[in-house]
Amino acid sequence: MPERQSLLIISFSEIVSDPRVRRQIALFRDAYEVITCGYGPAPEGVARHIELPLTENASIWDGRVLALRQYRLETWRNPGLAGAWRRLKGLRPDIILANEAIAAPLALRLKPRRGAHVDLHEYHSRVRENEGYWRKRAKPWIEWMIRAYVAKAGSWTAVAPGIADEYEREFGFRPEVVRNTTPYAEQTPTAVTWPPRLVHSGAGMRKRGTELIVRGVIAAANGATLDLYLTKGDPGYLAELSALAATSGGRVTLHDPVPYEQLVGVLNGYDVGIHVLPPVNFNHLMALPNKVFDYLQARLGVIVGPSPEMVALVEAAGYGVSTADFTPEAIAAAVDALTPAAVEDMKAAAHAAARTYASDAEDAVWKAAIDRIAARRIGGRHGR
Repeated sequence: MPERQSLLIISFSEIVSDPRVRRQIALFRDAYEVITCGYGPAPEGVARHIELPLTENASIWDGRVLALRQYRLETWRNPGLAGAWRRLKGLRPDIILANEAIAAPLALRLKPRRGAHVDLHEYHSRVRENEGYWRKRAKPWIEWMIRAYVAKAGSWTAVAPGIADEYEREFGFRPEVVRNTTPYAEQTPTAVTWPPRLVHSGAGMRKRGTELIVRGVIAAANGATLDLYLTKGDPGYLAELSALAATSGGRVTLHDPVPYEQLVGVLNGYDVGIHVLPPVNFNHLMALPNKVFDYLQARLGVIVGPSPEMVALVEAAGYGVSTADFTPEAIAAAVDALTPAAVEDMKAAAHAAARTYASDAEDAVWKAAIDRIAARRIGGRHGR
């Protein structure tokens, strides 16, 4: 049997808690010798893990250097990139799968024998465009990084068609799409309860606007309840949500987060998943997050905001409704419009669509991209 090629997966995230990167590991660990580099402990099933300390934060940047347009200098002074380079510079893997634009400079500098693939996830040059200082200083640097490094990779993927369209329009290359789908779950819809039991899972971060969902459910007249499973991203914001929940008369409950591998099973006990994300920047506007696929695999109905990618999914799968806008009033109206029969139909539609929208088919796009790079001769230009 020929020796397996080595595949280095780089992600400046806590990999054991990152569903998308965990999908990559599960997909490739049998065919390739998978090495990971990122924050936190080693994920299950890898041959080797290079752990980065949390102090080496890749999201930190120096506005003074960026003001002078010293973009290459800032790239290699970045704590995350500089720290990862120190730990990886003696490694020469066959293939590198770099997660997000920030990992692309490292992937190309390591000069993998056969090439590199960049999974961009979101649209990085507009990720925090709602923040004036970030837009002025960091945006030009990230645009430079995409042109100088990302565009030179062998292939690319992104999470949604609208994001792929924008990369092609602005930078001239088109990623394939691998959505944040969830593995198929072997379960069935639970019986509808009334008033309906709503649920929301995700990051406890202010920019997500979760308080709008809470206010909307509290304002609904049909007695709907809301359970929140939020990661502890922003303790101050979570404290505010807890105080808001305390005004709900027991209708809103905050829970500790559950391990991702248990999440879909926990969600299955609810009726409707809800995710209304204010479009404060381009990525929020075009968001198609894993939670809407988690709700589908949990066989729930869903309420989403009028975000185009989420609306397209919900309409295609037929398992939910969208609000008129992103306000608590619109959320309350959508909740009040629910009926037991409508929720039962939504849950049945989610059940019918579960195999179609499971991650297996999406993962084939990654597999084809990495296998193409693996088949190229050693010394090819970054896998092209």
